[in-house]
Amino acid sequence: MKMTRRTLLGAAICMGLGWGVMSSAMSADKPLTMGFSQVGAESEWRTANTVSIKDAAKKAGVNLKFADAQQKQENQVKAIRSFIAQKVDVIAFSPVVESGWDTVLREAKAAKIPVILTDRAVNVTDKSLYVTFIGSDFVEEGRRAARWLLERAKTMPAGDINIVELQGTVGSAPAIDRKAGFEQEIKANPNLKIIRSQTGDFTRAKGKEVMEAFLKADGKKINVLYAHNDDMAIGAIQAIEEAGLKPGKDILVISIDGVKGAFEAMMAGKLNVTVECSPLLGPQLMSIAKDVKAGKEVPKRITTEESVFPAEVAAKEFPNRKY
Repeated sequence: MKMTRRTLLGAAICMGLGWGVMSSAMSADKPLTMGFSQVGAESEWRTANTVSIKDAAKKAGVNLKFADAQQKQENQVKAIRSFIAQKVDVIAFSPVVESGWDTVLREAKAAKIPVILTDRAVNVTDKSLYVTFIGSDFVEEGRRAARWLLERAKTMPAGDINIVELQGTVGSAPAIDRKAGFEQEIKANPNLKIIRSQTGDFTRAKGKEVMEAFLKADGKKINVLYAHNDDMAIGAIQAIEEAGLKPGKDILVISIDGVKGAFEAMMAGKLNVTVECSPLLGPQLMSIAKDVKAGKEVPKRITTEESVFPAEVAAKEFPNRKY
């Protein structure tokens, strides 16, 4: 069967159009690829956060490229540059510290890859370097911890109430903000005084180590421990017990996160209150990432809803905890 040049040309055009349509369809069906850089695995909270993100990506059909920074900013910068080189659709990360991100985020912007911040914020001169920030209001968490103490102080003996503080990782958003929020509120009672404040790096081991030092220096003076996360509080509780004191009674213990370990400590009478900070950000992150990739407008700041759990409600709430 003979085909004229015109017929062949027509067939070729039709085939080209066909491939174009198929290519568009394939592009539309192509799963979103997200590069995610996690702080590390320093706490129960962070482990739950990682599980939430990985599970949500799987359920949402998102191709997740995951990198653990092991609490080092240089590792996160390398991971972000690797994601840029791999031409992912979206980059998301939970920054180890607030500052030092301008250069690498400009590189992502130049590559036209949108960036989503999760859990922790960054301090950059150009806010357009990231699309949105999903996470907790850390200042409010500090305020909530202080408000609980202000109420409790009304039932305590007159005189100074000495507080020791276990801060989170130096330079991190939650450490800066939880300290600021707490200090703002306790000003309402001049008897509340922070006598020692030091980083415990958000880890149980460092929390125990620093609390041991606090107890050696001021053991008999300490009335309250304020820890920036539950893991440090749990480590500090061990130190208090080893010093022959009763956590939750001799020294009130206040912490933030709301992990199962904190509820167990409250049920044992060793921790007095935990302020919730939900790590279950995965489903929200995947939904926002898809909206961003589709060109939809998203809010610059998305705050998660959270509660305060005093020891009195721990037993009732414990079965509901997912992390």
